[in-house]
Amino acid sequence: MARRLFLGIFLLLVLAAPAAGDVGSRKQQVDDRITRLHEKIASAQAREGVLTGQISAMTSKIRSLENDVGAATTRLGALQQDLELHQRKLAKLTQLFQFETRRLQFLRKQYHAALRRLSVRLVAIYESSDPDALSVILSASSFSDLIDQLDYVRQVAAQDKEITAEVASAKTDMAAARERTRQIRHGVAVETNAIASRTNEARRVRDRLVASRDALASARTHERATLASVKTNERAFIDEANALAAVSAQLGAQIAAAQRSSAVSGSSGSGTPSAAGLIWPVSGPVVSPFGMRWGRMHEGIDIGVPYGTPIHAAASGTVIYAGWMGGYGNLIVIDHGNGLATAYAHQSAFAVGNGASVVQGETIGYVGCTGHCFGPHLHFEVRVNGAAVDPLGYL
Repeated sequence: MARRLFLGIFLLLVLAAPAAGDVGSRKQQVDDRITRLHEKIASAQAREGVLTGQISAMTSKIRSLENDVGAATTRLGALQQDLELHQRKLAKLTQLFQFETRRLQFLRKQYHAALRRLSVRLVAIYESSDPDALSVILSASSFSDLIDQLDYVRQVAAQDKEITAEVASAKTDMAAARERTRQIRHGVAVETNAIASRTNEARRVRDRLVASRDALASARTHERATLASVKTNERAFIDEANALAAVSAQLGAQIAAAQRSSAVSGSSGSGTPSAAGLIWPVSGPVVSPFGMRWGRMHEGIDIGVPYGTPIHAAASGTVIYAGWMGGYGNLIVIDHGNGLATAYAHQSAFAVGNGASVVQGETIGYVGCTGHCFGPHLHFEVRVNGAAVDPLGYL
């Protein structure tokens, strides 16, 4: 906004053909502005170089982290496969241990049952050996039958002993097998727990690497956005410098013309009142002072007053601009002579036109909110040889 006002004032002053000395001062202001723009361009280029280097370093680190993430992921995959293998093995050993436990319990019951049968049979034979033998003899139909029956009794007793011994041996073998399975299962469980611990640690390492990579990628995205903004500003500075250079060339021609005119007419200036005689254009609080605002220069003061409040000329002079100018909206610029000018922006309506002569305190317009504005107020500027200065130093 300030840049457009600056260029507009210069073009109007050129068209008004001011004195050669004033044009020369404004030419110097344009040249100074071009110098500052080139300094900004150099600063933007330096910042661009720094950001490019930072982005390159971030990209290299991201690639390194991606390699680390790949290696950590591969190691994690191998550990997970090993863990799954041990978990399956442990599950099978647990099933086998449970089967052997049930089998051992069954054999224990069978062994105890066999012992009871053998004990009962031995006790019965011991307690009734004679009667049983006599009964066997008396009941035998022949000597051969007697021998067969006695042999049967002995075979039954021997078979009971053999069954008991076999059951006891099977029980012992099963107990030993169950113990071996328990020990193997315990070893596999220890290994599984160790592998699970290493797997969890590998997962945490991988996750930390991924988080670092993602955070760095986010920072790189931010730096790239900043770099794009810097490049955009750099292009804007270059465009503005080129535009001002064109204005400077045009002013150079106007200086020559003004010098020739001054030599012919012998005029040397108006000698109008100094800045010390300025009055407040409206009565109200300063809601935004002169200086940096929102990252750019605020080249005037904003005075908060209601919509439609009359605006008074800060000093006597000639209206050199009365019309629309970009973000200023409806703008009036008054030339007070000797390089001093005042500007009144965002007006709702004008009370004077371009070229009018006004006296100090005269109503020149009314407060509004035209152009780049967020509420009714008067944007008031004081310019010396085209350069904006703090109005509070002149009121």
